[in-house]
Amino acid sequence: MVATAFNALVAALAVASSVVASPLPVKRAPTWADQKTATIHPGVNTNTAGSCTSNFIYYNGDNIYIGQAAHCAGTGESTSTNGCTSGSLPEGTQVTITGASKPGVLAYSSWIRMQQRGETDENTCAYNDLALVLIDPADHDKVNPTVPTFGGPNGLRSGGLSQFEKVYSYGNSILRQGITLLSPKYGVNVQDEGAGWSHNLYTVTPGIPGDSGSGFFDGSGKAFGTLSTVQFAPLPASNGVGDLAKELAYAKTFDDFAGVQLATGTAPFAVALPDLASGLQSSLQNAAGALSNDAGLL
Repeated sequence: MVATAFNALVAALAVASSVVASPLPVKRAPTWADQKTATIHPGVNTNTAGSCTSNFIYYNGDNIYIGQAAHCAGTGESTSTNGCTSGSLPEGTQVTITGASKPGVLAYSSWIRMQQRGETDENTCAYNDLALVLIDPADHDKVNPTVPTFGGPNGLRSGGLSQFEKVYSYGNSILRQGITLLSPKYGVNVQDEGAGWSHNLYTVTPGIPGDSGSGFFDGSGKAFGTLSTVQFAPLPASNGVGDLAKELAYAKTFDDFAGVQLATGTAPFAVALPDLASGLQSSLQNAAGALSNDAGLL
């Protein structure tokens, strides 16, 4: 009888062990278009209330999104940087996406969601500046998540950046008149602020109007931010970049975006042009210090 009970216990433990060891279901990324022929990718222009630069591609189940800054749908002045009080076009607004055959739809706006929730945290209100534009299913076969010139992103970075750490971006303001050689950006993080919600940095060339929303990644190709503001003082032409990990984590607190994921590139990240960030590192060694919140939207 003891042997029978022992055998039953062993069998039960074996079953339990197999259950624990069973792999969890994995959410698979969509099948992407070939990078060489895709017309929708990070860095293409989006136009909601004005022209902006998209940052990265995201997916949630069968839905595919392209990211932009929430303030790209803003209806206030360029100094209206507080997402909890600034006006915005509503979710559901059509968005023109360069390379798409049909308009996208503003599906998620951090500004709108914060106002609906009654968000009161000052740092969240000041720096949470992410919107996700739903791409029409008719255009899914045109989408590739790889960043031009650089490749990647190789994943999502969480945590802050070190001072003078090198950063990279791809801006596509229409003010550059389609000259793509001016799109790749190399830069240096000066400091983080807002409890890690924002990164103040310099790039060559600086972010200009129309670059709003463009994506940033670190030296390993991990995405960490979205371009939000230009600083006026004390370091003119520096940029404020919202922390993407925090912005995505906030989006995931809403049921309809709980499963949203950053899409990784189909080509690995590589610095393909002369790395101008190295020169910035040395020139900014003595320029460290707190940056003012005197900023405007791009």
